[in-house]
Parts: sequence; C-alpha cells; structure tokens
Amino acid sequence: MNTLYPIKFTPIFKERLWGGTKLKDVLEKDSEGDLIGESWELSDVEGDVSVISNGSMAGKTLTEAIEMMGTDLLGRSVMDRFGKKFPILIKFIDAKQDLSIQLHPNDKLAQQRHNSFGKTEMWHVMQADPGSRLIVGFNKDVEKDEYVKHLEENTLLELLNYEEVDTGDTFFINTGKIHAIGAGILLAEIQQTSDVTYRVYDFNRRDKEGNTRELHTELALDAIDYEAKADFKVHYTKEKNVPNDMVSCPYFTTSYIDVSGELEHQLDRDSFTIYMCVDGEVEISVGDFKEIVKKGQTVLIPAAIAEVNLKADNAKILEVYI
Repeated sequence: MNTLYPIKFTPIFKERLWGGTKLKDVLEKDSEGDLIGESWELSDVEGDVSVISNGSMAGKTLTEAIEMMGTDLLGRSVMDRFGKKFPILIKFIDAKQDLSIQLHPNDKLAQQRHNSFGKTEMWHVMQADPGSRLIVGFNKDVEKDEYVKHLEENTLLELLNYEEVDTGDTFFINTGKIHAIGAGILLAEIQQTSDVTYRVYDFNRRDKEGNTRELHTELALDAIDYEAKADFKVHYTKEKNVPNDMVSCPYFTTSYIDVSGELEHQLDRDSFTIYMCVDGEVEISVGDFKEIVKKGQTVLIPAAIAEVNLKADNAKILEVYI
C-alpha cells in the first residue's frame, strides 16, 4: 500500500507574547517574527489540523489521512479508544520570557466544561540558557484558602517550586499540577490533544495592544492539585541504539533512542509511532522510502508499519506511541 510511509507535516507556528527566535535560529524552522513561541508539529486540534508535506499524501490533512487509512494509521486499539481523533499533540516550544503560571484540567473536568480531553504532558529540554528554570508544582502542601490568599496578595510565586534545568532534562506534568516554562528554555512537548489551559498568574504583562491576558482564577480552583509531590522529574538511561524508557502513562509512552550507526527497529505495537529528533539528524527508512529527520523535525509512522530502519552518525530521538 503506497500510503504506508513515514509521514511529515508542515509546522503550524504560533506567535506568543513570551516567544522568541530559537525555533528559527536553533531549529532552522521557516518561522518569521520575533515572538514565535510554538511550532505545532502534529496536531488534530480543531482549527489547527496538520497538513502532510511529503510523499503521496502531500497536501492532505491529518483528518483526511485518518479517514483514508483508519486502523492502518492509528492502530485498532487506538481507534477503539479514541475514534478518528488523533490523541496526541506534538510541539516545540521557545520561551524567551517566562510563560504564565498555569495548569490543565483532568479528563473528567475537561469533558464536562469544554468537551475536550484533559492535558497530561511531558517536556524534554533541548537547550537552556544558563540559570534557566521551570516552575513545577508547589514547594509545600497548600490549602485552597491559602492559595487564594496568596493570589489576591500577588505573592503566589512564594508558594511555587523552581527547578533549574539543562539539556536532556525531562519532566512529566500531571493534570492539576501548577507549572510554567521559564525564560531561556527550548523544549519538545508531548501532550494529550487539548488546548485547554487555566492561566492563574501572568506577571501583569500586557500585549502589544496594551491588554492583559485573561486569567481563569475560578475555573482553576477545583482543578488544582494542592499537594507538593516530587513526581515530575523523569530519570532515564541513555544506552545507545535501544529504546530507553522515559514516560509511560495512559495517554502516551515515550522512549529516548540515541542512534549511532544503523538500527533495524521492530514496532511491535498496535499503535502509530511518532519520532521527534531532538539532536543531530536521522534517516528513517521503510522499504525503499527514505526520509531525513533533522533536529526539530517530527515524523509519524503508521501503525501498520512493523519495522523501520534508523540510520545516523549520532542522533537523539524521542519515540512516542500509545
């Protein structure tokens, strides 16, 4: 079947108040502007559906590809669970400034309020300026009334947990966990297909029209996990030419592969597979079809493909599936 090949997509660039130029300068993306904060690599979010850029399906949307290929693309178990909705959203994020302090609702709340999936996510740091930090969770257990008091008194930052980061650091963000990407960080993000965010603090910033951004104070109160849990830092090995386990949760499984030389890789799963190249470049072959995936690029392997050949001098990739 000629549609079974590694599929690439045209990135969808998002201008953000906190964005910068690393997507262009570091990842060599064709993004214009000084405030490009996000590159949506693989998206089935309504209004932002990815378009295929290579092979026989070039020009078709992800939605059209799913209609054409069904279980050959998604996998039977994935389709049984999610229907024809692609369940993962893949991004690269450049934070020139601190992002807002935010959190995401779980599946139940997101379904009730927004007819959406929740938003469990993970971050893999690709580059960080010296001293760059993330906010992940609280620095102690917090009562709801205490949180509200600090919010009202503009002292919320006193309650938050800061983590200094470096290249390769990886974080898993449960729904309900308060968090923010700090200035100077370029990262790969893997998340459920959802664009539901509750913003609770934004440093009183204003956009170019002089407006402050909307806060979601009341919506957030029942969505926040107020416990201080050290469950966010991902520890993983970096053995060459094998998948090194990083994250496994109901919404996605992610492994780290350091490709050096040539690797025949079996995809023994009833799911699509996504490869995000986070360093170097890798040649991915399926039969006679070859695709070069460079740092900052993403490729989707249909579920019906049982084996890929990975070839690189020295490339680091994230492997993602359900």
